[in-house]
Amino acid sequence: MSSTPPLTGTPLSIDSQGLRLDGYLARPSSGALGAGRHGLVLCHGFPVTPSQQQGDWGGYLELADRLAADTGWVVLTFSFRGTGRSDGDFSLGGWLADLEAATDTLLAEPGVDGVWLCGFAAGGALAICAGGEDPRVRGVATFATPADFGDRALDARRFVAQARSLGIIKDPAFPPDLDAWARELREVRPLNLIGKLPPRPILIVHGANDEVVPVIDARALADAADGMAELRVLVGAGHRLRHDPRAIAILLGWMDRQD
Repeated sequence: MSSTPPLTGTPLSIDSQGLRLDGYLARPSSGALGAGRHGLVLCHGFPVTPSQQQGDWGGYLELADRLAADTGWVVLTFSFRGTGRSDGDFSLGGWLADLEAATDTLLAEPGVDGVWLCGFAAGGALAICAGGEDPRVRGVATFATPADFGDRALDARRFVAQARSLGIIKDPAFPPDLDAWARELREVRPLNLIGKLPPRPILIVHGANDEVVPVIDARALADAADGMAELRVLVGAGHRLRHDPRAIAILLGWMDRQD
């Protein structure tokens, strides 16, 4: 019976607007080719059930370790505000600020000469938005990523209730301004910002049978990048691409091709 390999990275804390985020840093072995020169921020998405406590956190730690070991990159993953053991309550603008703070943290690591972003589902959408506005980001890889969040804003009160049930909004008085909270859902649009990424590399991977985010979202994002994104649609794949070995193999190959 096989057992899960022990984690080899280091826990750390990230400060984001005065909130403490739970983070994890995976470094390659010192003998790995190009060890530590490139850095990747790895982002989870929305939870599916309260028991996940965000993005199946343990699985992301293992993925960070694997990516670091196989590519020689430094990989940082973390829990967005309101998730896991991180402080705060969910808002889309807050999650964008968290991603910026994680990028700052990784760029401050000794020897890291550049940062790429990678995200699954909502994490991928935020990676596009953050990368579009931050010239320090050298490339973005996304998996099962929505083109926008406008549908969530149609019934913001219901979405807040859902977020409470998932445990990512804990403060009964949050959000203090529901309209402003919903406005972020409408205004944070990967579709509007992906065009700012080229000529930096973009990888878009989507399952042909994604039951949560339709594959048309991936095609719309690729079109908005003026054909300068690498689009890979996986036959027979659903939404949870982090568990699809083909998706991880594509990510590893993409990382190996970065300069």
